[in-house]
Amino acid sequence: MTLRVVFLGTPDFSVPTLREIVTAGHDVVGVYTQPPRPAGRGMDARKSPVHLFAEDAGLRVLTPKSLRRAQIQEEFPTLRAHVAVVVAYGLILPKPVLYAPPLGCLNLHASLLPRWRGAAPIQRAIMAGDKETGVMVMAMEEGLDTGPVALADRLAIGPDATAGEVHDDLALMGAALMLRALGLLEQGELTFTPQPGTGVTYAAKISKEETRINWAEPAAIVHNKIRALSPFPGAWFEGLLGGKAERIKVLRSVLVPGEGVPGQLLDSNLTVACGSQTAVRLTQVQRSGKRPMGGADFLRGFPLGKGTHFE
Repeated sequence: MTLRVVFLGTPDFSVPTLREIVTAGHDVVGVYTQPPRPAGRGMDARKSPVHLFAEDAGLRVLTPKSLRRAQIQEEFPTLRAHVAVVVAYGLILPKPVLYAPPLGCLNLHASLLPRWRGAAPIQRAIMAGDKETGVMVMAMEEGLDTGPVALADRLAIGPDATAGEVHDDLALMGAALMLRALGLLEQGELTFTPQPGTGVTYAAKISKEETRINWAEPAAIVHNKIRALSPFPGAWFEGLLGGKAERIKVLRSVLVPGEGVPGQLLDSNLTVACGSQTAVRLTQVQRSGKRPMGGADFLRGFPLGKGTHFE
């Protein structure tokens, strides 16, 4: 049978899965996404990536601010969906919504559960120096990412891979995995295995306070923070440019030999000493209001000498 699917998702990460479901011919009876938010310099209301894709595909789009209102919960079952597919929706599903589809709610999660349950699994995995991550299709239940798992796919994390790169790889892998799960569900062959009770970690949302670089930390920790927060929200430090203090984002770095006072520029290649016998070379940076640039281009505009100290 062709499945009647209700889709719940919001950011770019969700779009490949919705695209695959539509392309496969499933009947997408409704798309829930978070409402337009003010964004950009003009703070104009901007539709989510899922909203834009769904409109282009001619799908019905619903944008409630919350699913807790009685009216929303009463309307959800009228879609007569067989299954709900949830990919980074960003809102809690209350019981009447969670248990409305007869075949349940399938969630695509970007980690190897039970490691990194929660809001920021990609960033937390990279920040922790994990060598591997993945995507999993699980059955949703009331707990936070605690449901039994049906399918998984794994991805190696390269030593210099950024969150943006891992995000894009996992989004495509996850789309294929969810489509496979729906195919098995159609055939009545999708089975689930409870998550292990050990190895549970939580991927808390990234706070503003965490984004500042602390050069006194070991270089590996600094490097992992830089790539975990690239391209957004971006790890940053404060530097004195043209006599003015300016916040500078670091989008890419590599680990190199070198030691000195933490925060000290060690050479003309934008190599900065950290609190270990290894340093980080900043290979892509971004000034406030400017486009990203390579380290060499940055130094051409601001020829900072060896011994310059960053806060």
